[in-house]
Amino acid sequence: MPLATVPRLLAAVALAIALSACSARYQTPVAMGGDDDDAVCQSRGYASGSPEYVACRKDRDVQRNAATARADRRQRDLGEYMLNHPDRP
Repeated sequence: MPLATVPRLLAAVALAIALSACSARYQTPVAMGGDDDDAVCQSRGYASGSPEYVACRKDRDVQRNAATARADRRQRDLGEYMLNHPDRP
């Protein structure tokens, strides 16, 4: 391998690693706790399409959105803390 291609190869590998590390950051899990929303609501005895089932699914969505918002807020607070306290690890 010629010496001129080595820096390009290293740059390509570094770029691939950086992109792969960021690829899953904004993917939200399909369900909380590894449970399927449909299975959870049906296991509570709610028939699919009933008002109780719809309310159960909405409650699960609200819980998931609240957890995502809390995680985002914690990440933002950590970033602000790190910016305001560069001398502390």
